[in-house]
Amino acid sequence: MNTRKKILVVDDEAINLDFFEVMLSKLGFIVEKASDGIEALEVVKGFLPDLIILDNIMPRMSGWELTKILKNNAKYSGIPIIMLSALDDVKDKIEGFELGVDDYITKPFNFSEVLARIRAVLRNRELFAQIAVRESRLSLAEELSADMKSNLIDFMKSIDELDTAIALVYRNKEISGDEALSKLLETISVKTLVVRKHISNLDARIEKTIVEWEDLKKNEIGLPALESRIRSSLHQE
Repeated sequence: MNTRKKILVVDDEAINLDFFEVMLSKLGFIVEKASDGIEALEVVKGFLPDLIILDNIMPRMSGWELTKILKNNAKYSGIPIIMLSALDDVKDKIEGFELGVDDYITKPFNFSEVLARIRAVLRNRELFAQIAVRESRLSLAEELSADMKSNLIDFMKSIDELDTAIALVYRNKEISGDEALSKLLETISVKTLVVRKHISNLDARIEKTIVEWEDLKKNEIGLPALESRIRSSLHQE
């Protein structure tokens, strides 16, 4: 990884905290620890981890309660959570997933598996971030195209008004014999035709782009749906 990821480990068992701190630090992660949900909540505010490894059964505030608080806060809701639990009941796993955890691992765990899942969750989060940026750029480009199309319409109206004014001048008997003015008006008319051609080509290009975007939207998978699919695939592993 190009940047060191920050991981918060939350567990009421000191041996687990020390184990994860040593192992993950050796692998280049920046590690913070908390022994319960209340302490973890304070650490999150200052540390802003890239991922939380969270035990579900702890004193004072459980992993479930901490997850609910974080997922209901827009500032922290995007932090991925891997839940560790001594409970292997399907209902407990379902509850964790419904709360918004990204993965669920039953104790006793194999560190190699935990590491693999950490990396998978971090990769997925990076993917979501990249897609979000791309969606934002596409949205801005779409808005720009709509504005340009609107401005082209106004520009074309101005050209129409200019051509109308030129025609009125041509029909004015007092200046119909002015050769210099006639040449100037003719030059302007030629230029307006060129401008019309460019506007028409640009308008066609914008219209084609808008149609292509609309076609793409028909098969588009939004970020929430994509995240749900990836999370489901992780749960089935």
